[in-house]
Amino acid sequence: MCGIVGLYLKNSALEPALGHHLGSMLVGMSARGPDSAGIAVYRKPVPAGSIKLTLFHESDAFDWQALRRALKTDLKTDAHGEIRGSHYVLVIAAELETVRSWLAIHHPELRVMGIGESIEIYKEKGLPKNFVSRFKLDELSGSHAVGHTRMATESAITTEHSHPFSTGADLCLVHNGSLSNHNRWRQKLSRRGIDFQTDNDTEVAAGYLSWRLNEGDSLREALEHGLKDLDGFYTFAIGTRLGFAVVRDAIACKPAVLAETDDWVAMASEYRSIAPLPGAEAADIWEPEPETIYTWERA
Repeated sequence: MCGIVGLYLKNSALEPALGHHLGSMLVGMSARGPDSAGIAVYRKPVPAGSIKLTLFHESDAFDWQALRRALKTDLKTDAHGEIRGSHYVLVIAAELETVRSWLAIHHPELRVMGIGESIEIYKEKGLPKNFVSRFKLDELSGSHAVGHTRMATESAITTEHSHPFSTGADLCLVHNGSLSNHNRWRQKLSRRGIDFQTDNDTEVAAGYLSWRLNEGDSLREALEHGLKDLDGFYTFAIGTRLGFAVVRDAIACKPAVLAETDDWVAMASEYRSIAPLPGAEAADIWEPEPETIYTWERA
């Protein structure tokens, strides 16, 4: 089951309303995924020399400000952040591996949801409408985003198994469907240095793209290789720092709709999540073809 949404803004004047529109799209997919929801939003790129990490702790009582102060003191660098729901967006002027090592030693209970220049990843158990309220999506501006509502058919209802999954800087993937050869690829990718935090097949797909990009592929080339290597039935929506992409497998049995206007491009598992967008009544609307890669990226 599950529901996928994506929104890419071509008109920068709409960026302050990105979170509002994304929230309505997520709620529209509630029937397809009532167990949990998640988004990856691209916003507020950090300055050169800094990195952005989205961190998660299962307790709302966790002292994020104490964490920030300790990082700032131990690493002798500037650090600031923002609490949003059960997550904390940390911006710090340091090398990624230095921060990762510090977190692993001092706070192994924290989960790193996403890293990069502009990506922020939020995901949590519960109804999509509760997710939208808890994470205050109406306050989020940004250039583009992907989201997911989950119906847990193959694992427990957990934040860890919720989408999006990210295995590389500013890269994320949401997935409706199932991969049949993900265990074999998990072994191959682990030997190639890709780390996995869960047993979810979607994380393997994200890891596969990270590996191909690390090998020098463009996003389109990585997805072309994926169509040959990843067996199963699926619709993928992929977020990158520059834009997003959509691709379906050869059978294309998992539903998907694309729509485009002069102001935006939207994707959803069902049209009901696209209909409330401004100007949707005049959009070009189509079903993505099997094994066809659709991408929208800034130069």
